[in-house]
Amino acid sequence: MAPGAARRARRRVRGAQPAGARARSAEDWWWDRLAPSGSGYHLLQSDSMLLVLPGPGPARTRVQRRAARRTQRLLSPASRAKAAKARPRTAPAPEPQQGPDSGWGDRIPLEILLQIFGLLVAADGPMPFLARAARVCRRWHEAASQPALWRTVTLSPPLAGRLAKSGAKAEKKLLASLEWLMPSRFSQLQRLTLIHWKSQVHPVLKLVGESCPRLTFLKLSDCHGVSPDTLVMLAKACPELHSLDIQHSLVESTAVVNFLEEAGPRMRKLWLTYSSQTTAILGALLGGCCPRLQVLEVSTGISRNSTPLQLPVEALQKGCPQLQVLRLLNLMWLPKPCGRVVTPGPGFPSLEELCLAGSTCNFVSNEALGRLLHGSPNLRLLDLRGCARVTPAGLRDLPCQELEQLHLGLYGTSDRLTLAKEGSHLLTQKWRHTLRELDLSGQGFSEKDLEQALAAFSATPGGSPPALCSVNLRGTRVPPSTVSSVISSCPGLLYLNLESCRCLPRGLKRAYRGQEEVQWCLEQLLTSLPSSS
Repeated sequence: MAPGAARRARRRVRGAQPAGARARSAEDWWWDRLAPSGSGYHLLQSDSMLLVLPGPGPARTRVQRRAARRTQRLLSPASRAKAAKARPRTAPAPEPQQGPDSGWGDRIPLEILLQIFGLLVAADGPMPFLARAARVCRRWHEAASQPALWRTVTLSPPLAGRLAKSGAKAEKKLLASLEWLMPSRFSQLQRLTLIHWKSQVHPVLKLVGESCPRLTFLKLSDCHGVSPDTLVMLAKACPELHSLDIQHSLVESTAVVNFLEEAGPRMRKLWLTYSSQTTAILGALLGGCCPRLQVLEVSTGISRNSTPLQLPVEALQKGCPQLQVLRLLNLMWLPKPCGRVVTPGPGFPSLEELCLAGSTCNFVSNEALGRLLHGSPNLRLLDLRGCARVTPAGLRDLPCQELEQLHLGLYGTSDRLTLAKEGSHLLTQKWRHTLRELDLSGQGFSEKDLEQALAAFSATPGGSPPALCSVNLRGTRVPPSTVSSVISSCPGLLYLNLESCRCLPRGLKRAYRGQEEVQWCLEQLLTSLPSSS
């Protein structure tokens, strides 16, 4: 190469810029404006955004460092001096603050925070709100850890319903957490519910007896392995325990009987599932081990038990004289007398709710119902669904005068029975002042009888509207004029069931919920009455 050409090539190399510099000139200018060197910030570019972050920035790779040094060597001394003069001076680092700035959560007084948490816990329960609130800040953690907020707790293993080994492992893991959680949070626990515990019920109840002296209510749902000593130990450790719910759980009758013998004088509420072992438990109740019992519910499990329940009425009245709620659900109850000559019992003076509902035909008659309610003037709710042997004449003779809810619906039990066609007006005329819910679904009353019965709500004394808010006339022969009269006379009617009513026009045989739907039904009936006449 000629000397002149070599000199011209060296001049071109010396004056040329590094590769890629021409393409990055505009981008570098914006980057220098947003985060200049020495400002304490760096840029992080992603696909759809550009972030300006505090800090020295990510470390450069070895290849990037070599390229930067190569670029500096290729620059002339005059260019390097000019770049050094243009580089801004390093700003002084800001002085560290004395302490972290407290947020609004830390400034709320603990008493006010406890009241707010208490309202949320009362509405939705302590979990999962308290567990999440404890992670916000120290003040919230202190408030969420107060035992006063942990008064109602439901415990269930997270792997319930899966393999037995996985369920047992999950129960042990939850038990390990409860060993430190109960002494610190559950000291004021009052209501405890255990669901789907199969193998660790005894250790959990042992922890409850050691850490929860104020427990008043215990519910075991689908739990196995409850030994007799467990419930007795709990009754001794929790002197305020007065309610026990063991429905749908495998609990030995001896365990329940021993528990009732220990805690019987203070027992208020008891829920049982009818099985072959229920006879021993009911025998303890008839013997007077729970004289202050107020709520007794006996129901069948998922698989219906066809074995009749023999429960002497008079013996139950003597053993539980303070009973307020009695529910025998879906059972074939035989009101067995004490002997050949039935002597009237003391009755239930405080009884307010009686539920004998069932899906099959039972043996409850007017005579049995009279023996059960002859001393109950304060009855408010009477549920006799499925009791086809009870007639309106038998209900008229009951001593209760302020009944609010009356359910006489027949669901699949009236095919083989001869139903009464008259007498419904005896019910409405007696309780028209106080009746709020009336269920006559499936009854065989005639059109004229239903018209006479429902007309009682149109003529209330004193001009005050009736209190009726729910009427179920499903499958009856109620005429359209009677339905429109009831809707017009009862402004507070919120539920009206007219399904399968053969005398009504098509399109109106359905259930109506809310005042808007009920009023729409009235408008449709009024427009269809002239055409039907």
